[in-house]
Amino acid sequence: MPFRLDMPESWTTSVVFASPHSGRDYPESFLRSSVLDEQAIRTSEDAFVDLLFAEAPRLGAPLLAANAPRAYIDLNRSADELDPALIEDVRRVTHNPRISSGLGVVPRVVANGRSIYSEKLSRLEAEDRLNSYWHPYHDRLQTLLDESHARFGEAILIDCHSMPHEAIDTIVHSRGPRPDIVLGDRFGASAGPEVIEQVEAAFGSVGLIVTRNAPFAGAFTAQHYGRPSREQHVVQVEIDRALYMNEKTIEPNANYEAFRAVISEVVAQLAAFGVRDVPLAAE
Repeated sequence: MPFRLDMPESWTTSVVFASPHSGRDYPESFLRSSVLDEQAIRTSEDAFVDLLFAEAPRLGAPLLAANAPRAYIDLNRSADELDPALIEDVRRVTHNPRISSGLGVVPRVVANGRSIYSEKLSRLEAEDRLNSYWHPYHDRLQTLLDESHARFGEAILIDCHSMPHEAIDTIVHSRGPRPDIVLGDRFGASAGPEVIEQVEAAFGSVGLIVTRNAPFAGAFTAQHYGRPSREQHVVQVEIDRALYMNEKTIEPNANYEAFRAVISEVVAQLAAFGVRDVPLAAE
């Protein structure tokens, strides 16, 4: 299956949770084709993020999680972001910094710019990954947002990610301490002010330090699905991995269970925010 969808017994909130980068089903053929070992190839993975948000269905919200790993297919990229340095028969049309850095929809590198492959992939292989994983995931995500909008008059997508601890070192925080959480709403383009403020308040209420849009303002998912004027909102959530995992061994750390309980409290607050009267047409 290209994804796992956990639906609530009773869908009671307009909030939908998604985890596009936590997939950990690595195809054997992919591992054989890579020059990286199984540990190194996982460094791009938002490990355990889907598990952190696992309480969402119990709280009335759907949770959509990728099965395929990010190093294999990146679901937070546009389907046309194909890398000519990796994929045969792809022409460079315009400059795209994500593609140039090796982070297209079929990634060329993992964390720290380490190459995944020793040779190019065929265009057929890239299209097979898109058809097998990318399109089914996004078709289902769009359906969830459409269903939420029909039921509640709005849809709020919480796009769940994690960030390397060192990524935050690139920011100069002159107005406060380093953040635990970075929220991305593309500077107001992907979510209305009430929505982003509520998300920030939920994370802040459990003692987490939150900033917005730096260094992560939101990628393809926020750009593509975020339509505040149509009551379809997207907030990208980036969590400092050091809060719950050992980044070198890619294992939960001693704080994992306590942190998962903290995130569950945030999920409960966000789900409650999305509780709306169900329109008669949806009953």
